Amino acid sequence: MPTQKDHYFCMKNLETASNPAIRKELGKRLKSERLNQNVTQAALAERAGISRRTLVGAERGEPFTIDTLLSILRELDRLAQIDLFLPEPEISPIQLSKLKGKKRQKASGKFTYPKPRNTPWVWNEE
Repeated sequence: MPTQKDHYFCMKNLETASNPAIRKELGKRLKSERLNQNVTQAALAERAGISRRTLVGAERGEPFTIDTLLSILRELDRLAQIDLFLPEPEISPIQLSKLKGKKRQKASGKFTYPKPRNTPWVWNEE
């Protein structure tokens, strides 16, 4: 059973983790939730409309489709967690005024987020 420290470690390194590592963590969490609800793999797979083998693979961190994930989450009554995972983006008031109430259709590509520094920031003491 993962400890609080293990959970923190995983979340702290999520940005630098590989896709397989993230899938494996997601699989662990799906399995943990299934066990917390005292549901067998066979029962969950049947309710989700997937094969038991697909569920076992997902719990092991093997590649699976977004439809498989949604089906599993729905049957575990955790589909609302998607909102926490990827919330509806908010539009800044400045951007809203520029758009004049219209919905943005495409990106301009002019703005890029600053890259993280390799050196720590220091005060300019000149």
